[in-house]
Amino acid sequence: MSQSTHESTHQSTSQSSNSSAVLFQFSDQRLQYEGRTLFDNLSLSIAKGERVALIGESGAGKSTLLKALREQRPDQVAWCPQQPGLVPILSTFHNIYMGALSSHSLAYNLVNLIKPLPGALSIVEPIAKQLGLEQHLFSSTDKLSGGQQQRTSIGRALIQQRPIFLGDEPVANVDEYQGQALLQLICQGHDTVVLALHDIAQALSICTRIIGLQNGAIVIDAPSDQLQASDLAGLYGAS
Repeated sequence: MSQSTHESTHQSTSQSSNSSAVLFQFSDQRLQYEGRTLFDNLSLSIAKGERVALIGESGAGKSTLLKALREQRPDQVAWCPQQPGLVPILSTFHNIYMGALSSHSLAYNLVNLIKPLPGALSIVEPIAKQLGLEQHLFSSTDKLSGGQQQRTSIGRALIQQRPIFLGDEPVANVDEYQGQALLQLICQGHDTVVLALHDIAQALSICTRIIGLQNGAIVIDAPSDQLQASDLAGLYGAS
């Protein structure tokens, strides 16, 4: 796909987004990370119901863009960061349950910390089973593998039952088969999904829209069914 095709597709995609319920909107906006400008004139809209993959090499701004998206609708977003950020001395159960802390009173949460309550178990156990963690529910997360910890982090996001899922490389530590299944699970449970992914094949198969980032700009913005892996390969290794 040529650069001109990318640009025209970007325009048509943006117009399509604007015709739906727009959830996220940037207009000539500057985004910075640790004082360094990553995007100088970012213009982008994402509509309800889209499944968007952010593609680009390390440092292209994927995490910064996800953070900015999260800040626009914090109460609607289930967030899954690149680093799981689990509490290692607590069990898988408690780390998943942490995603639901704001839904309960302090007293309920404190009691549940001491001994898991039936109501909390009835919510956490099905999620753990979906993630293949049922055998590790009461193991401390410092005893889990990297992939199991990442699945626990996904569970912490799923339990929030929010309409938007934002994930920063949410399946980077699991194998391709597990990653595909987890991404499908994420998409089934959320109206709108935006994912930073490094696996091009996963991005094309799971997401409906691909946004390619390079040198502080969006250089590709197109429906995934109009792209091939070769169209995205040039996003990596650029000077």
